[in-house]
Amino acid sequence: MNLSCLLKVGGRWRSFPVPLELSLFQALHNFCCRKKSTAPEKTITNVSFCNENAKESGNALDKLFSSEQQASILHVLNTASNKELEAFKLLHGRKSINIIEHREKFGPFQDLESLMNVPSFQYKTIVQVCYAILCPESEKKKRKLQENRLLGKLIKPDIERERLKAVNSIVSIVFGTQRIAWAHLDHKLTVLDWQQSDYWKLMNRTYPSSLYLKEISSVISKMPKADLYVLEKIGLSIQNSSLFPVLLHFHIIEAMLYALLNKTFAQDGQHHVLSMNRNAVGKHFKLMIGDTRTSGKELVKQFLSESVLKAKPRVFFPPDKVVHYRQMFSPADSHRREELYDSLLQAVAFYELAVFNTKNSEINVPALL
Repeated sequence: MNLSCLLKVGGRWRSFPVPLELSLFQALHNFCCRKKSTAPEKTITNVSFCNENAKESGNALDKLFSSEQQASILHVLNTASNKELEAFKLLHGRKSINIIEHREKFGPFQDLESLMNVPSFQYKTIVQVCYAILCPESEKKKRKLQENRLLGKLIKPDIERERLKAVNSIVSIVFGTQRIAWAHLDHKLTVLDWQQSDYWKLMNRTYPSSLYLKEISSVISKMPKADLYVLEKIGLSIQNSSLFPVLLHFHIIEAMLYALLNKTFAQDGQHHVLSMNRNAVGKHFKLMIGDTRTSGKELVKQFLSESVLKAKPRVFFPPDKVVHYRQMFSPADSHRREELYDSLLQAVAFYELAVFNTKNSEINVPALL
């Protein structure tokens, strides 16, 4: 019995009369041969394409860097420890580990092209890493400039971090409409002095500048000496006319404190009084709800408790003063002491952010200064 069998010839389907057994056998044979012949060709094409890309990237790397530069880069990649590698841009974390693991498994890198075989490394990444290795000083300068920009958003006027690290003690000052408070802390976050001056009457009516000078001078006479004096900078909007008297009061107090505490500025030109962003302190301690800062009372109470209960508290209060400070939180004390709490929190934040450069506070400080 003969049947018509469809076969593809010359790109078209044609009909041929063939026996039934032969037609079935031929159809099966054609299907198997087609699968065997096409699959390997696709694989070979992909591998060839990848090899060509790697070769082109390797050639491009050779053109970017001279033989001397390549030798310098390879020397670093083949000899640097994990910690040394992490000092370079884009080699933090897993990438430096991948380099060392590849080095241990396959031996030293023979050329820049071999970096393409390291996991997480692509052409663009390799180029940036090579430039960072060749110009480490420029990378350090970039990081320093970035740190200085962040520091400039935190405190004003500008001051070098090296000078901040040499600070032995600071007096953190926070003032309101009725009182002024200060906290004196040393480099170990030990509270040396912490108090406030109550019952200012300067906001009751308009007073001459001479009275401001008298009142502020009286308060400053009680303050201890320190390397730096840090004032809270409040970001009140000048567009709100109803707040203008309060804003004017704060500016007068701030100007008085700058003038009276910067005693040696005319001689050495060094700032001894700084202003610190209030919201930055709030963000550091997670006290912000939107644009509003909440009370730091409970956090200060926690610091007091930890000073007694923990061997290494975040803030250390002298044992002979802990009882006195705890009385400020008793229900019988009707005074609002927000300035007092804020002065302590500001001092701690200043050390942790500006002096110790704590990494866990990636703050996005609004431009309030």
